[in-house]
Amino acid sequence: MRKGVITFAAVGLVASLGLVACSQPQEPEGTDDKPKVGVILPDQASAVRWETADRRYLKEAFDAAGIEAEIVNAQGSTENFLTLADQLITSGVDILMIVNLDSGSGAAALQKARNAGVKTIDYDRLTLNGGADYYVSFDNVEVGRLQGRGLIKCLEDMGVQNPRIVYLNGSPTDNNATLFREGYDTVLQDKYKEGWVFVDERSVPDWDGTQAVTLFEQMYTAHGGGIDGVLAANDTLGNSAITVLRNNGLNGKVPVTGQDASTAGLQNILAGDQCMTVYKAIKKEAYAAAELAIALAKGETPANLTTVHDPEANRDVPSRLEKPVAIFKDNVKDVVDDGFVTVAELCTADFAALCEEAGIS
Repeated sequence: MRKGVITFAAVGLVASLGLVACSQPQEPEGTDDKPKVGVILPDQASAVRWETADRRYLKEAFDAAGIEAEIVNAQGSTENFLTLADQLITSGVDILMIVNLDSGSGAAALQKARNAGVKTIDYDRLTLNGGADYYVSFDNVEVGRLQGRGLIKCLEDMGVQNPRIVYLNGSPTDNNATLFREGYDTVLQDKYKEGWVFVDERSVPDWDGTQAVTLFEQMYTAHGGGIDGVLAANDTLGNSAITVLRNNGLNGKVPVTGQDASTAGLQNILAGDQCMTVYKAIKKEAYAAAELAIALAKGETPANLTTVHDPEANRDVPSRLEKPVAIFKDNVKDVVDDGFVTVAELCTADFAALCEEAGIS
């Protein structure tokens, strides 16, 4: 319940051992007052992570800290998103954490929270001109840089001369997609000066895989199949490009990037159809968000923050950013070792031999 400053003890979340291992926030002692956090996830279509990873790790972190948390999903609807925000605020949350569907509805939800005296956190996606108190995410420009460098590595390893490149960008309403593109385009600009050719690009509404198939097919047809490399902004979009390439006998011959280290994305890498992905240790992101929420509930000013600039509000938002990691076939095992996916999930019948070749068992 919302009661101003809530006093309790919590241990910080610490990354150690492997890519990420997080200590558990401690149960509050000596008080029956527990803070309440409301979390709105965006959908289940743009990425599988929201329900399979973010919900699980956020709940785990809040439960360990003795924080009452209600985690809901807007299922891709801005109307649902705002209704859920109203319901959470009315229920008495102390902190509202959101992953926006777009900045307009996200900003409206954040304003409702401010009007009710509720602290706010943008989680994973910055709401432009939204005014969130804090932001927790990954360095999303660096995610794009890793994708750009990954595509360069894959094409150079294949010995392709002056390759023709297309971009399959994320949703035009997602600021993260803008940051990813900034990162990979900056890296690739140097190669364009050396003779590489930027051919075309499409942005995929709502990160929707079905629409991505259509949009990539349009580019493929428009350029007579003259595509040598695909910068796909995440694994869902990468898989859409691979579907079209497979239909034309080119899967494994045209490098495709991705992001999220999804099970399907990692399987595509093992099969040779996708050249790389970007692993974002969601457990680390979720625990960082929980730590921030704990500090806010205690009335403390969180420490060890950086800032991210909101260009529409001309404001630097206090932020905590985690580091992404590039994943190629030779280090897919690292994602498994980190517990993000299991051997059983990844190494199904069709991929068992490929897992064994990659040292995954």
